[in-house]
Amino acid sequence: MNSIAFAGQPLDRADHLRTDPEKLAALRAGDALLLKLEGLLPELSEDGGLAWGPVSEAPGDVELVFLGQREGQALFAAVPTEGDPDPAYAHRKTWGAIAQLGAADLAIFGTARSVLDWHARHRFCARCGRPTHLAKGGWQRDCGSCSAQHFPRVDPVAIMLVECEGKLLLGRQSRFPPRSYSALAGFVEPGETIEEAVAREVFEEAGVRVRDVRYVASQPWPFPSQLMIGCIGKADSRELAIDKTEIEDANWFTRSDVAEAMAKGAESESFIPPPRQAIAHHLLQWWLEQTA
Repeated sequence: MNSIAFAGQPLDRADHLRTDPEKLAALRAGDALLLKLEGLLPELSEDGGLAWGPVSEAPGDVELVFLGQREGQALFAAVPTEGDPDPAYAHRKTWGAIAQLGAADLAIFGTARSVLDWHARHRFCARCGRPTHLAKGGWQRDCGSCSAQHFPRVDPVAIMLVECEGKLLLGRQSRFPPRSYSALAGFVEPGETIEEAVAREVFEEAGVRVRDVRYVASQPWPFPSQLMIGCIGKADSRELAIDKTEIEDANWFTRSDVAEAMAKGAESESFIPPPRQAIAHHLLQWWLEQTA
């Protein structure tokens, strides 16, 4: 499978430094770099990569997250004043920047965006409601009142292809651009396995029973902080019962439909595939290769 966006982290996360405030302070006083952001939107350099400046440019009262080290140089990012409650499709400016970033920069930005957004939206303790403070280089928040410790969250999402008699089940939500279809997806709920989440979500959204679920690949997705778990499963029937409160439409597509969509993109007559930054795009390409 080709390189997946936001994966392939090039940084040494240097966990041994996160727990050492003196060493982190020494890094900040040295040649450490600060990721340039406008809120959570990345600034780009002249060559189209992420823009960096000296960490001394950060205001004195801002919280700094230690992202890790690249070739021995420490990298930091500043927590913005506000988080971002909007879903991925609302981020037109971010998508424009993402389209220009290389794989390594995408992985760094994805990590930074997820952690910074979490900090901005979790300034108060979920246990007692008092203010929390950044700890462990930004990979933890501690409450000084009740001693509770809080950690950046990652929400698991099952995203799946469903196959029946050589056809694939794909769906669309109302917020998708016209004619766009993608893999069905849904959050893994407490008390269920990934396989159970796949079966439940497909049945809830499309009324199709799924079996023989298997894992294909995963993707960190920083909108705001999800782990997309790509799977494929089998169905014995193509009869649909679409829940319009979950999705706008679902349909079965032949291999030639999928191949034409992936080759022509927005010019396709069958459907418009998901963008190349999404794991759904890679799942469709993987399926074409497996069924060649």
